[in-house]
Amino acid sequence: MFPPFFNESTVYVVSDSVGETAEFVVKAAASQFASESLHIRKFPYIEDEGTLNEIIRAAADTKAIIAYTIVIPHLRTYMEQKAAEAGVTAVDLMSPIVGALEKYLDREPSCKPGLVRQLDEDYFRKVDAIEFAVKYDDGRDPRGILRADVILIGVSRTSKTPLSMYLANKRYKAANVPLVPEVAPPEELFLVPKERCIGLVIEPDQLNMIRTERLKSLGLTAQANYASMERIKVELAYSRTILEKVGCVVLDVSNKAVEETATLIMSMLKQNQRGS
Repeated sequence: MFPPFFNESTVYVVSDSVGETAEFVVKAAASQFASESLHIRKFPYIEDEGTLNEIIRAAADTKAIIAYTIVIPHLRTYMEQKAAEAGVTAVDLMSPIVGALEKYLDREPSCKPGLVRQLDEDYFRKVDAIEFAVKYDDGRDPRGILRADVILIGVSRTSKTPLSMYLANKRYKAANVPLVPEVAPPEELFLVPKERCIGLVIEPDQLNMIRTERLKSLGLTAQANYASMERIKVELAYSRTILEKVGCVVLDVSNKAVEETATLIMSMLKQNQRGS
């Protein structure tokens, strides 16, 4: 099954998962021997003793050594015993640190292969969601609406961007669409299921206060039209019209922390997923 490599400097990397951890450790160690040519041969997703036997025999024939990250207990024990019987050097890269952590945390390990990979995938989903939120923030590209897990809709200063970033950190791809009376909303907004859309509204007095402080932070006069109560009422009335047309759930973010609103949104998204 495994044709031998006739190379005295060979390491067989064996894992009951992808084997990336073992491969990385071997390469890191090999970098300390820059003048030596080392061949690394990887055997991922090993789940039975028969395959281990073949690998050990091939390692013995080629005078290779084995580096392994096997978390399934009986396979790990089998590897250790059979490699010793065959006179093959086999280095267990995982057990020492797992054993140390077991004592330190006073908890038993799950002994499930592939958990690091799952963590990596979860991390990259998070990064992807954050990049998505940045790219499609404030209606920059309406094409994002069609790809988003959730679309936040509301007038300026209703926490659309902070909510998008918070949801992105929870692995949701969020786009947000600002509503301005002088600008028609993108057509894409009416092409997605209404369950993916969340309307955001706020009390006029609070929006006036928020916008006034925003203008001050920019060094502008608080008397600008952006913060006038008349303008705010016009915008909120317009947003209500659009949100009714979309037919989506509307959340009042007045006096709500971003975390509180985000929790409500995630709860609704999960309910929709269960119902679909």
